[in-house]
Amino acid sequence: MLSKRVISCLDVRDGLLAKSIKFVDTKDIGDPVARASKYYQDGLDELVFYDITASSDHRAIMLDVVSRVAEQIFIPFSVGGGLRSVEDCAKVLLAGAEKVNLNSAAVTNPGLIADVSQAFGAQAMVLSMDVMRVTPSAEIPSGYEIVINGGRKLMGLDAIEWAKIGEGLGAGEIVVNSIDSDGTKDGYDIQLTRKIAESVRVPVIASGGGGTPEHLYEVLTAGRADAALIASMLHYDEYTLGEIKSYLSQRGIPVRSVGIDK
Repeated sequence: MLSKRVISCLDVRDGLLAKSIKFVDTKDIGDPVARASKYYQDGLDELVFYDITASSDHRAIMLDVVSRVAEQIFIPFSVGGGLRSVEDCAKVLLAGAEKVNLNSAAVTNPGLIADVSQAFGAQAMVLSMDVMRVTPSAEIPSGYEIVINGGRKLMGLDAIEWAKIGEGLGAGEIVVNSIDSDGTKDGYDIQLTRKIAESVRVPVIASGGGGTPEHLYEVLTAGRADAALIASMLHYDEYTLGEIKSYLSQRGIPVRSVGIDK
């Protein structure tokens, strides 16, 4: 069985590490470069960097911060926020990222997924989905709707259907972020994650709601996720990566051993 990944996310606003709850009440909590270095040293499997206001502010991503983070880590590094073209993605990859995360721009211009996948390979093209729970309807039969611009705009697009479309266009991986669970530390949206995972063949990363090692276990098993993304658990020093990985290993989840003894 392939190892399950523990991934952390750096939400960056104006060059500072930020954290929100359900995409609102965002607070600055530190230096993203220092945090990236610490998490790498502690045994993180992969790091995701989001410039969380680049899309809504209609500006380019902060390449200088991306570059400084990339200099500190030697694990897979994925970057998103404000990427609207193949050229934008190329700049991020040249700054040190190995993957690009497309979210809002992919929804408004789905062909960009195919263009990026063809230019850099499917392994470098990650589709990031912000999803909100809604009342099921003919338009949104799953009860999960895609939202863009940092949770600001509902798109009338069913999340399950969008995942299938994204995979078909060339996404090599999908991040499923539950807005309803984001920052709550009450657990991932297991139903949403499982629905996506059962609808596509590419790896699925669960995001939003991780608060305890048990939550990771649940989403990696019942939710059928290939990886679990965490933020608050590490940002607020509630758990170490060693504690999280040790717990998962003891519960029979295959994880990379790096950092378990730290």
